[in-house]
Amino acid sequence: MAGVPFDQMTGKIWFNGSLVEWADAQVHVLTHGLHYASSVFEGERAYGGEIFALREHTERLHESARILDFEIPYSVEELEAASRAVLKANNFVDAYLRPIAWRGSEMMGVSAQANTINVAIAAWQWPSYFNPEERRKGIRLDFAEYRRPDPRTAPSKSKAAGLYMICTVSKHMAEKKGYADALMLDWRGQVAETTGTNIMFVKDGVLHTPLPDCFLNGITRQAVSKLARKRGIEVIERAIMPEELGSFQEAFLCGTAAEVTPVSEIGQYKFTPGEITFSLMDDYMKLVDPSLEEKKLAAVG
Repeated sequence: MAGVPFDQMTGKIWFNGSLVEWADAQVHVLTHGLHYASSVFEGERAYGGEIFALREHTERLHESARILDFEIPYSVEELEAASRAVLKANNFVDAYLRPIAWRGSEMMGVSAQANTINVAIAAWQWPSYFNPEERRKGIRLDFAEYRRPDPRTAPSKSKAAGLYMICTVSKHMAEKKGYADALMLDWRGQVAETTGTNIMFVKDGVLHTPLPDCFLNGITRQAVSKLARKRGIEVIERAIMPEELGSFQEAFLCGTAAEVTPVSEIGQYKFTPGEITFSLMDDYMKLVDPSLEEKKLAAVG
């Protein structure tokens, strides 16, 4: 996939109820979703032919649309079947999937209540969100200039495309300075998340993570929290101020694309990926890809 623009890739995309050729999945330049960000999306990963947490992702897509005041014209079950059909049509076993729903082009203006709601699901092979060589030793983060908005000013519980505008700007700025990503604070100055993942910290064997009151309580975040508790690790959700970062020994990101990724640096603060981070990395991969254990046993045998 490297170097190939997404509009020039090949394969099948599920588009408004049918599988179409990749190049034929197009929208008009006057689509409302393009001009006014009236679109919601999900990111999903398939491992060994199975899409992890498909029901949770699909239900969240529906809920995101509801928050943006539109209804997806396909049921959760229909979208789940469509996601599996896309995976099969492209002959993928391990892949990233991107469902998206948006207002169409019937009306152009802030109000577009009569616009058709379009839905598409694409899939492609995306091995690692971050540089694989950097990932194991821990990636470096900068502090973002922009902050996560007050929930009274934006639909923060929706995975809405418009909320990612400041994420793109922030990640670009961080990359230009040599960092892999940026940590975003919220409107109060508290630690929130990165531009595309949730974040967790380790202090004296306890996991600390920001309370998701102005950003998504990620599906991967929830899975990792359960895995930690299963190991007997206490998980504390609370307000975390940036000046506290120096008191944490470990830090890591969690998200569908990033999976579990260690962090070695956030601005002036340093972290050393350790036992808890690596254990949760392994636990998460075993959870999402049960075939790993089979492969390991096969290698030993």
